[in-house]
Amino acid sequence: MSVSLVDKARIDRWLWAVRLFKTRSQATEACRGGKVRIDGEKVKPSRSLKIGEVVEVQQGLVARRVKAIGLIEKRVGAKLVPEVMEDLTPPEAYEVLQQTKAQSVLRRDRGAGRPTKKDRREIEELLWGD
Repeated sequence: MSVSLVDKARIDRWLWAVRLFKTRSQATEACRGGKVRIDGEKVKPSRSLKIGEVVEVQQGLVARRVKAIGLIEKRVGAKLVPEVMEDLTPPEAYEVLQQTKAQSVLRRDRGAGRPTKKDRREIEELLWGD
């Protein structure tokens, strides 16, 4: 199965189609909120994306950089995403995200009681990598 490419695509729709955002409305809000940049400039949701452009998306603590290899407007499976997008995000950015996640799992508020079964599994996975 292959990806059906189009001639032009809106940035908000492309971000949703390549699975950087769960919903299209989240992608649109990110564009309106200044979280999406192309060539260092904030973009509107309706801006057309061109092949070869590098898109910077601020998602929480991680600033993701992706290059548009192909243009699509319909959402595709995760296995097909590399055909239309190249991830240029440095590995250090993902490490910061993992460290932050680890700190939130290990830190418990005073009086929160014992860890739940889910908490215990997350702690074990973090410590022993099961």
